[in-house]
Amino acid sequence: MSLFEVHGKAAARKRLLETALPSAALAAAVVACPALAAQPGVTADTVVVTAERRPSAQRDAPLSISTFDAEGLARIGADHPSEILNRAAGVLIHRGSGQESLTSIRSPVLTGGAGAGSFLYLQDGVPIRAAGFANVNGLLEAHTEIAEAIEVVRGPSGAVYGANAIHGVIDVRTGLSTPRDTSLMISGDTIGRVKGVGIADLSAVSEGSFAALSVLDDPGFRADSGVDQQKLTVRHIARGERWTATTIFSGVNINQETAGFVEGPDVYLDPVLRRTNPNPEAFRDVKSARLSSRIDVELGEGTVLSVTPFSRWTDMDFLLHFLPSQALEQNSHWSVGAQTALYVDRSNWSAIIGFDVDRTEGTLSEFQSIPTVFSFTQGLHYDYQVTSVGLSPFAEVEWRPSPKWSVRAAARLDRTTYDYDNRTDDGVVGRFLRPADRRDDFTTASPKFSVTYAPNEDWRVYASYARGARPPQTTDLYRLQINQTTDPAEPETIDAGEIGVRGTIDDRLSVEVAGYFMEKDNFFFRDADGFNVSDGRTRHAGAEARLVAAVTPTLTIDGNLAYGRHTYRFDRPATDATSPVRVTDTITFGDDVDSAPRWLAGARATWAPSFAPVTAEVAWTHVGEYFTDAANTRTYPGHNVVDVRGDYALTDSLTAFVAVRNVANTFYAERADFAFGDERFFPGEGRVATFGVRAAIR
Repeated sequence: MSLFEVHGKAAARKRLLETALPSAALAAAVVACPALAAQPGVTADTVVVTAERRPSAQRDAPLSISTFDAEGLARIGADHPSEILNRAAGVLIHRGSGQESLTSIRSPVLTGGAGAGSFLYLQDGVPIRAAGFANVNGLLEAHTEIAEAIEVVRGPSGAVYGANAIHGVIDVRTGLSTPRDTSLMISGDTIGRVKGVGIADLSAVSEGSFAALSVLDDPGFRADSGVDQQKLTVRHIARGERWTATTIFSGVNINQETAGFVEGPDVYLDPVLRRTNPNPEAFRDVKSARLSSRIDVELGEGTVLSVTPFSRWTDMDFLLHFLPSQALEQNSHWSVGAQTALYVDRSNWSAIIGFDVDRTEGTLSEFQSIPTVFSFTQGLHYDYQVTSVGLSPFAEVEWRPSPKWSVRAAARLDRTTYDYDNRTDDGVVGRFLRPADRRDDFTTASPKFSVTYAPNEDWRVYASYARGARPPQTTDLYRLQINQTTDPAEPETIDAGEIGVRGTIDDRLSVEVAGYFMEKDNFFFRDADGFNVSDGRTRHAGAEARLVAAVTPTLTIDGNLAYGRHTYRFDRPATDATSPVRVTDTITFGDDVDSAPRWLAGARATWAPSFAPVTAEVAWTHVGEYFTDAANTRTYPGHNVVDVRGDYALTDSLTAFVAVRNVANTFYAERADFAFGDERFFPGEGRVATFGVRAAIR
């Protein structure tokens, strides 16, 4: 079936559903209907869940949201989530060692507490970590290897999700309402990386249930940088006459041998040094488990109550190889909580009213084994426990005064309490400041307003204002240094305005364009000298576009382009103006934030000829030039990388595939940085060829 036929049938089917069913039933039917699944180039009928925490049409969402469907995810066969997410306009994931990463969504690539708390990572709609205990490498624990869909909301989403949804949300959907076929995927590549994914259809137990296991053995292309990884997800669906309960368990075990920065001018271009690892002792071990059960009960026509109780546990040990201390950090937390929402749908209005609760108990310790280095003292740095309680009521109302107009208003209130217990001596040890026991309370509000205009069936124009807010991370408050006071950090807020348009032309061309302007206050980050800044201000302004064209019935072009200017809105002189090293840490009002490319772009050409069971893709990724220091004195020139992928269906149930990443063997840096007087880089992999098979077991 061609792209044109798929879209034509999907559109006709959706119009029929719209006239025959109330919107709540429509949402469920759309998800269940394969003809309405996301298709390349057709955004009008794409169904998303993240925007409202239930199925809804992407074309009607008054925000920017990127989606990746099961077919596209299988074709990519990602070794790392960055291969998927960097195809979204305005998104840049810096890949670290193995499965480590740093994230940018309409923002600089953020690190430390800023990176941990500015993006919300979900799996099947439930946060992977508790709000004050986020992890800058949060994508580690998501089971992207078996995802049926991944959704990326670009911009603040605090009205629905609250804390950590400052710059955006990434939701990994492991299952929709349809069954998953029993299948097996095995692959290996030219650097010795071996992957396997197995999915068992458990529909005999309950329709739509499955179990999935993925394993990875990756030696790493740099010395001492391998990773062993196992992830398990099990889904069970129970149904009654007026209710559905979807229970999901996920477990993760990751043993990562971490490679640090290679240092020196343009050292990422050196064919020998780029493969070295100056920190062979570094590691990151992660274990986690999550259990949730979403229960949807139909209370009456157009009224559904959704309750999702959940629990989570995570434990991480890693060496702080990027600091002179080389200290060992051990952190863990466990949580219990629930998401609730009442959905009411009527002919010209809809409402969502909900209440979320989360109780978390977390611990952190940091110990330096090596002798004292400068102010990094040997021995125990921190040892504390925090008990957190979050209470969050929210509501959203949509009014449709006419078929062409829609107005939405939403608001969320987050009340967060931290009970902090210092389990060692209070006061100063070297450069480390340990606060005394205390209790901190934070209340943040996240409103959102939007207007959508639909001139016809194929086009939507929208404008919105949204505020994102989050309380400080627990590490912001209790992992202090001597240049800080024990006064609590302030909640971080971002105010965002956005206008956008999306639509299709003759079922052959899909267009999406958005512009945004955002101001962020109380930006918390760590400067190049290793000290925390708690009262920063930044501005973020830019535009994004995506265009998908069905050039012929067998050839599709999918392109994205983003321009963003991310600037400091305050001054901060160097800590030592006489030192040329410290001058690079000077922040001047109006300068670009470091690690913030102004230009990001990409394009994919997908060819599926009618005369052979073949699908081929050529993908190009562009990262523009960016500054690597706060003073804007050092730059990374950017890079272009091309990948090629192809599938060949040997039989109806067996497909062979090949992927050649970085075809031109371009020497580039996944991340460039300047700190402590040195240029530092995470080199990107050279040319790597992957070969594998996918089998459907019937």
